[in-house]
Amino acid sequence: MDVIIRPTKEEAAHLVARLLAKAVKAKPHTVLGLATGNTMEQVYQQLVKLHREEKLDFSLCRTFNLDEYVGLAPDDPHSYRYFMNSHLFKKVNIDLRNTHLPNGMAADLDAECRAYEYRIQEFGGIDLQLLGIGRAGHIGFNEPLSALRSRTRVKALSPVTIEQNAPLFGGAEKMPRRAITMGVGTILDSRRCILLATGAGKAGIIAKAVEGPITAMISASTLQLHPHCTVVVDDEAAGQLKGADYYRWIFENEPEWEEFR
Repeated sequence: MDVIIRPTKEEAAHLVARLLAKAVKAKPHTVLGLATGNTMEQVYQQLVKLHREEKLDFSLCRTFNLDEYVGLAPDDPHSYRYFMNSHLFKKVNIDLRNTHLPNGMAADLDAECRAYEYRIQEFGGIDLQLLGIGRAGHIGFNEPLSALRSRTRVKALSPVTIEQNAPLFGGAEKMPRRAITMGVGTILDSRRCILLATGAGKAGIIAKAVEGPITAMISASTLQLHPHCTVVVDDEAAGQLKGADYYRWIFENEPEWEEFR
């Protein structure tokens, strides 16, 4: 695992966007795993800017999002399909037919989960998976006690997640209680993972995920097992990392990061 610390949330998001752009340029048919949430908005803003100013080409890319709420239609402003269309898909030259999210309105949710796993494999697996981290330590909606080999499935949302996301819905009573999510095992199957976290509110859980024990209580801790995982944080989110000085030294001195400094 590589840990990169940037001074501000803007610089952290900019670095993640550049990493994604490099992957797309190197492999135009890249299969991207994407995430939603406030932390990702600046990443997508940067990707849109790169598309407009540097002709970053998404025309051959395929995407698979981590999750979607059960019971929300794609045109619901709170759905993740709506989020992705608004912040990225409709602002770049990607074919919407090549953008995939779980169908939270499926009549048979278990069948939808199996089909989603099949579609990922049909396109050769995910080349690069973008991740955020929830305050419960989850990646996707893999809440505490998610099996480390779990696949795409329906998960009940934890009280911590409901509290964190409820303001987006105008109150907890309006928020769905379940979501379809890629499993921990599905995420770990990706060829590369990039996790972005910013703000002091994420400092404690980042320290546990990066430097603590691997545990089903914090699904993000399983990224320690991934052979090619990069964690990008700002100074505030790095506030409780014991190895912060070492991580900064690596970024400033290792040749592989020279083009991003």
